[in-house]
Order: sequence, then C-alpha cells, then structure tokens
Amino acid sequence: MFDINEIMKRAQQAGEQAADSMQKTLENNQALVSRIQAPGAEKNPPESAGEAEGQPGADTRQQVEILGQMFGPDSMAQMAVNEELLQKMVNEKVTQAAASTAEDIMGQLFGEDMGIIAAALETLETEDADDEDELPFDPELEQELYAAMEEAMARLESLPEPEPIPYRKDDVKWERFGILLSGIVSRLNGHDLAGMDVEEHIPVMEQKIVSIVRRSWGIDGRSDLLDMIRYLAQEGYILRYQIYGEAASPEELTDDTMDEDDLASAGRAWRFAQRYKSRYAPGFMAGWDIGRAAMLTRWGCYLGWITESEAIGILWDLSQKAARELHSWREFAQSYLFGGLMWKLLCGDSSAGSYLGYIADAATDLLTGKAEPDGGQWRGCPWPAQRKPGFFI
Repeated sequence: MFDINEIMKRAQQAGEQAADSMQKTLENNQALVSRIQAPGAEKNPPESAGEAEGQPGADTRQQVEILGQMFGPDSMAQMAVNEELLQKMVNEKVTQAAASTAEDIMGQLFGEDMGIIAAALETLETEDADDEDELPFDPELEQELYAAMEEAMARLESLPEPEPIPYRKDDVKWERFGILLSGIVSRLNGHDLAGMDVEEHIPVMEQKIVSIVRRSWGIDGRSDLLDMIRYLAQEGYILRYQIYGEAASPEELTDDTMDEDDLASAGRAWRFAQRYKSRYAPGFMAGWDIGRAAMLTRWGCYLGWITESEAIGILWDLSQKAARELHSWREFAQSYLFGGLMWKLLCGDSSAGSYLGYIADAATDLLTGKAEPDGGQWRGCPWPAQRKPGFFI
C-alpha cells in the first residue's frame, strides 16, 4: 500500500528544494553581475587581431566561448519564471493526490511532470557546482588531459561502424543525417533524436531550452542564432586552431589588455595546437563546430526562432561540410573530443577530463546502442561516402 502522506511530503520537499536551489543560484548570479561593468559580460579566450577583424560581431562570439560562467539579468528573470512554474506544478500535484485513490497516486505524483522537476533540480545542482573553486590548472594536468583525450579517441576508433554509403542529392537520408549531427549534444542533454523537435512542447521544457541558449550561448533570438550558426559553419574552431597553430609563440596571440588568466589561456591553447598541428589539420575541427551548430539549429527550430524548412536547409549545408571534411561517425566523434579539449583549455576548466569521458560515452552509445534501448542512432544512418565536389548520384 502507498502512504499518501509520505508521498505528499516528498512532493512538497521537491518543490521546496527547487525554490531553495533557485534562490541560491539567483543570489550567486547577482553577486557575479555586481562585479562586472556590463550585464552578462564574460572573460573571453584571446583571439589574434586578424581573427577578430574577420568576424562580424566578434565580441558576441567571444562571450559565448566560455559557457555558463556568468548570467545576465535576462537569465535570472528566466530562472525566476522557472521557479514559479516548478512550485506551481508541485502544488497542483499535491492537491490532486489528496483527492486521488491509491491506484493512481503514483501516476500523478511520479509521472512525466515529476520527472521534469527532478531534471530541473539536477540542472540547478550542476549550476551551483559550477560556481565552486576548481583545482589549479598546471602543466601536469595538461599532460593528463592530452592522455585522456588520446585514450578516448583510440577507444572510439576500435568501435564497429557501417561502411559509408553514397547519398543522392535528394536523398531523404540527408535530413536524418543532419539531425544526427547534433547527436552528442543531444545525448548529453537527454534530447530526442527521432525528429527535429528536441523535446515535447510543454512550457517547462521550452523554458529550459530558452535558458540553455541564452545563458550558455548569449543568444537571445533569431538574429543572434543565425549569426552564431554562420560563425560556426564558416570560421569557428577550425579558424581558431589554425591561428594558434601558425603562431610562433603565445605572445603573438596576446596584447597588453589581457589579464593573467587570459595569458594563461592563450598559452594552453597554443601548446595544444603546437602539439597536434602535424597530426591534425584545421579541418579536423569540423565535427566540433558542426555538431554544436546542428544542435543550435534544432534548438532554434524548437523555440520557433527559425522555421522547420529553414532548419532543414541549414542542416543540409552543415551535412555537406561534414561529409567533405570527415570520413565516419567515429572521426566525427573524435573531432568533437578534440575541439572539446581545446575549448576546455581555453576556459581553464580543470574538470575537462570528466567532460571528455561524457563525450566518449555519448558517442559510444550512438554507435553501439548498448547503454540505452533507443541508442545506436548513428549505426542506423551510415556516414555519406565521400564524392567529388559537385557530383551526386
């Protein structure tokens, strides 16, 4: 038998925990914002003068390179809305439970809505953890991260994968392939990969996606979204890696306006590029850029900032670039690991090893399907065979 009092108590505690976590996050955000001159400003990885001049809206793109370190007023307002929604949902469920029989209590209290509440609480806990002091980033840690990335890449290389197959220009598989380019980010966020929509269209999930896009990317609508997708598709880390690899020293990438953290960031990224430039050409970064651009495209479509037909067209273009630059899903995943480590080095994030592990696990599931019942989506959609430019069968 079910103890309705205990269940109601647990539901109420979940709501209180959500409210407490949200309030702590808001207080932390306000403290962060009070220490900067402009709302939402972030410390940015250094760029060369040539790179900055070649990027329209470079300040915006610099902001979004380091995800989720500071939240602007819009994000705090959004989280306040989320708090109200969560509390309202819990109150409604408790009221419903009081009038229910034992047989349907579990369905009401621990169904889809309570799963959403749990996910929201998990997100809040992650955000709070991000504010904690990190371990110092020293040369020994850099070497450990290089080893971790190379081990993960070797593990992915050993996984089975169907041989690439030719795609016709009008092949319906292109649309499926484009959606699956967002596979790693989708898997990390628990998103659906069956179609263009990343989640069911319910208010709490829509608010969650808005929060991700605004807080982590600095994107606040259609124009920002298209600018960022264009940047990732045309420049992105392919250009950044190339510039760092061509620099004779880290000093070529810095100027007098940079603080100590910026100089350290430039040094880490420069050493990364120097270490790997003879093994991996700039085009190897394509998976890192394209995977994130594909995810932004799906997020933008879900939020109504672009139409589904526009999203299909963008994913088509991203798919063509992916097929030109890379040769398999394994290589795509390795590229994502490669770019992810350079990004973490620029951020100075000492937890990069865990992040690389998450990426490798997500890619493994997408290729094998062993971890999840609905996994193995990449395996069911073979990589497009490379072809001569302009030639389709």
